[in-house]
Amino acid sequence: MPAVPLKPEYGPTLGQLLAPRWQRASRRSRVFVVLVLLVLVALLLSAAFTLENAQYAHGGPVPFSFSYRDLYRRIPAADEYVRVQSRSRAGLSDSFAVGPLMLPAYTVPLNVELPLYAAAYIPRLSRRYEAFQLRGEGETKVNTVPAYEILYDARVSGRAMYGRDILLLPERHHPRAGVFITMLSSPAMNPGVTSPMLVGTTGVLELPVETFTIG
Repeated sequence: MPAVPLKPEYGPTLGQLLAPRWQRASRRSRVFVVLVLLVLVALLLSAAFTLENAQYAHGGPVPFSFSYRDLYRRIPAADEYVRVQSRSRAGLSDSFAVGPLMLPAYTVPLNVELPLYAAAYIPRLSRRYEAFQLRGEGETKVNTVPAYEILYDARVSGRAMYGRDILLLPERHHPRAGVFITMLSSPAMNPGVTSPMLVGTTGVLELPVETFTIG
């Protein structure tokens, strides 16, 4: 394609200025410049991909999905589908994990059954974590879907963490199968998280919660 002619007062172009130097340059210098440009393009493409949100999607009877950034996939525990975490040299900073939840047969409304289920769920948390201390529990929502949350303090690998677990089921008639979401956040690494209630409302855990869909 021919170049668009420029008015004399707008010239010379950068290409016209650099052409004599390029022609005088040795073959080695030209190769070096081309390689540098290729490296720069590769770095720009890598940065662009890094800025994009990663996504996780799970199928099956209870499908769910979420997006995340600045969190990295780790091997999930035996009772988890997926786990993403952020770590520093000091240790674990943030963790977001999702696993299967199955309620027993029940006849009461779901908002009554979930606190009953949590009564058995909380002792399992106390056995899992060192220095576990329940800070609260109650109804919550995940993107308008009603859920139940459990708030606590604990030590994970020797670090003080705030914990927030969410029991979430799809909006169906009398559902029994759903998921639990386990979130951990280090107050030392997240100054904005000053209590378990704020876990997932700011920092790197905010995006997975905001984009979480189920059913």
